[in-house]
Amino acid sequence: MKLDRLISILVMLLRRERVQAKDLANMFDVSVRTILRDVEALNLAGIPVVTYQGVNGGIGIAEGYRLDKSVLTESEMAAIITTLRSFAKTIPDNKHQVLLDKFTNILSSAQLELLNTKVNQLVIDLSPWGGNELLKEKVLAIRKATESLKEIEFTYIDSAGQRTSRRVEPYSLVFKGQKWYLYAWCLLRQDFRFFKLSRMRELIVCKTFYKPREVSLEQLPWESEWNNLKNLVSLELLFDKELASIVEEWFGQDTVEQPVGNIMVKTLLPENNWLYGFLLSFGPALEVVNPPHIRTILAEMAKEIYKKYT
Repeated sequence: MKLDRLISILVMLLRRERVQAKDLANMFDVSVRTILRDVEALNLAGIPVVTYQGVNGGIGIAEGYRLDKSVLTESEMAAIITTLRSFAKTIPDNKHQVLLDKFTNILSSAQLELLNTKVNQLVIDLSPWGGNELLKEKVLAIRKATESLKEIEFTYIDSAGQRTSRRVEPYSLVFKGQKWYLYAWCLLRQDFRFFKLSRMRELIVCKTFYKPREVSLEQLPWESEWNNLKNLVSLELLFDKELASIVEEWFGQDTVEQPVGNIMVKTLLPENNWLYGFLLSFGPALEVVNPPHIRTILAEMAKEIYKKYT
């Protein structure tokens, strides 16, 4: 799009003294004539873009021109850049780099060095260990569908392993609990639903457009959906003290250390196959105190596991 190209050219010119028109043409896959028209458009918008002749010539911003950065403090800029960098690792989108350049091009070398020091004090990396290209592709496809108001189709596998074909109107990508989710209007259920991206298969962006529905995300509606789940079970879990750091990582302040040294956790989780597997993953270092029926289910599953290895 022309607007995106103009913004990208402006950011590049603010960061560099000279840029060759042919280099810009190759970068944006357009003709040199198109680049020259873009330069003219920037001039009409009040940006003093000039052409320099000679060996070191090219297109550049007139000397002395600067953007006003007084609206943001260095700490505020550091916070914004940290956020942009964290998303850039998870969501492959050139817009993030353009925004980063916009915030940094107005700084001197000394100011940029100070800003980098502040930014490096906090690093937020949302990407999984080892990377996950398939997940990134899903995130990018859903973002594009949401921006263009297009429906998407996919096969969804729920926690019980059941497969259903879904067609939805995407509204929001949500990163919560180390996982990506999609909040969307489900045409099958005729209601808003929360979908886990890792359970989506065969995702397709449809050609069908949708009219946005009225929805307020300020109150995080998926939180109320979680609290209203009918299969939530109240658990009392007793962990060996050697797992203290792992228990705190998973359950945080829900943990209560017992006088004997073991750790008691009282929490509320949805009862499904994921829960059984999650509890079994702690092995003999965990005992489910309550409820009794969970103890029975885990005991039966442990017996079946034992049979396979004896």
